[in-house]
Amino acid sequence: MKQLGTLIYAHRGASKLAPENTMPAFELAYHAGADGIETDVQLTKDRVPILIHDENLRRTTNGTGFVQDYTYDEIKRLDAGSWLSSKFSDTPIVSLEEFLSWVQDKSMYLNIELKTKVIAYKDIEQKVYELLCHFGLVEKTVISSFNSDSIKRMQAVAPEIATAFLTSQNIKDLPSFAKQLGVSALHTKYRLLNQKLVDNCRKEGIDLRIYTVNKASPLKKCYKLQCDGIFTDVPHLAIEYRKVCQ
Repeated sequence: MKQLGTLIYAHRGASKLAPENTMPAFELAYHAGADGIETDVQLTKDRVPILIHDENLRRTTNGTGFVQDYTYDEIKRLDAGSWLSSKFSDTPIVSLEEFLSWVQDKSMYLNIELKTKVIAYKDIEQKVYELLCHFGLVEKTVISSFNSDSIKRMQAVAPEIATAFLTSQNIKDLPSFAKQLGVSALHTKYRLLNQKLVDNCRKEGIDLRIYTVNKASPLKKCYKLQCDGIFTDVPHLAIEYRKVCQ
């Protein structure tokens, strides 16, 4: 897969149009023509990697409490769609294994965010890596996290896999920090984007991807500055603007 211009990653799938991190959102992103999908991984009580952003179930399901306190069998019985629209009622939470099985034969890049900033799930790095190996998706995947320790653990488990440091903080000399961390990419909030950041990332040989970019003006700025990638809830719109700008 050869990169052409700024890559468009569907943030938790096409999450403005369907419940985030569910198969309807991933299907919409694929059919819209997104270059990749970004999703979030946490572990259940019985240590099954599942796709959900929050550590707590209440925002995006009809459940309560923490992901880590439920088994996978209990989790998959929850309704992860009705919170957005009744037409998505009974949409289940997806396991990482199910998602990778679906995406395996598709020409899409993956960004898997390890949700380890609040809860440092034991061995999550190893479990994610083993599944990526099983489906032959290591070379198409970037592993990202806000937790630099989790990134270091992934690098120890799998030195060959691409890693990215996620941040919303204006850390001094951010590209240099990322370089020292040993990651291949920096994923930053849009408000940190400027020409200097782009130039310094290029100087350090670090890819720069920006989140979460949904509106015309920010999208155009990302394309103008030739960012390596963006994360967007509206991949169909991002694609249309890219056609005009690049």
